[in-house]
Amino acid sequence: MRSKRYLKILKELFLSQYSLMINYRAEIFLWTLSSMLPFLMLSIWSESGAREIINYSDNDLDRYFLGTFIVRQFSIVWVVKAFEVDLLKGKLSSLIIQPIHPMWRYFSTHIAEQLARLPLVIGIIFIFFIIRPSSFWIPSLQVFMFTMLSTWFAFLIGFFIHCIISALCFWTEKATALERLVGGPFLFLSGLLAPIDAFPPIMQKFTYLTPFPYMISLPARILSGLEKNIFNSIIIEIVWIFLFYIIFRLTWRFGMKNYTAMGS
Repeated sequence: MRSKRYLKILKELFLSQYSLMINYRAEIFLWTLSSMLPFLMLSIWSESGAREIINYSDNDLDRYFLGTFIVRQFSIVWVVKAFEVDLLKGKLSSLIIQPIHPMWRYFSTHIAEQLARLPLVIGIIFIFFIIRPSSFWIPSLQVFMFTMLSTWFAFLIGFFIHCIISALCFWTEKATALERLVGGPFLFLSGLLAPIDAFPPIMQKFTYLTPFPYMISLPARILSGLEKNIFNSIIIEIVWIFLFYIIFRLTWRFGMKNYTAMGS
């Protein structure tokens, strides 16, 4: 009965958040356009001829950066900013006493936004193939399913990283500064700016010891047909998810004690 009650609450929460996102279609359109960095990087790589260094064909490069754009659209996380605002405005206390964890509210908002983005992303993909028709391809059903799974896991990795940083708001009001510290390595090590194959071998080994390539590069490589070790890579994504989830739970528990001790 309790689980059914939670599911009902989550369903209503999601529907309300989705309705809200639909009302902000213009903003979502601008957010989507503002994340065109992969296409800029594609232009730079195509013009420089540097793809020959990593042995990528023109189509490989096109599909990889299209993949990074798609993955990024469905793995963007902004929990820290929303949580920090709620905490500083005193809204968190009312969220804590509700029957579900406050993070579920942010989670449902992200899912609702992703669904609201979907038509825009499809439209941009359509335009991309009009401009670059030679790069058109239809992934197999297996590749498509693995891409969806890996992208979902990439989102969860980012979500729990943000949850950890958000929980640090209980001790500091500078959580957004911590987010920027994570954002820098993410930008350079995720594969968003350049395929990880372009890195020197020792840098590649270091990169794959971090969670960042599993947040963009892996699902993009799966979609574009460049990833050969799909199963093991997805297992590593799962390991990162559980690791960050455990760290978040511990951080949240101690943070709540500190928050309560300060009188909320």
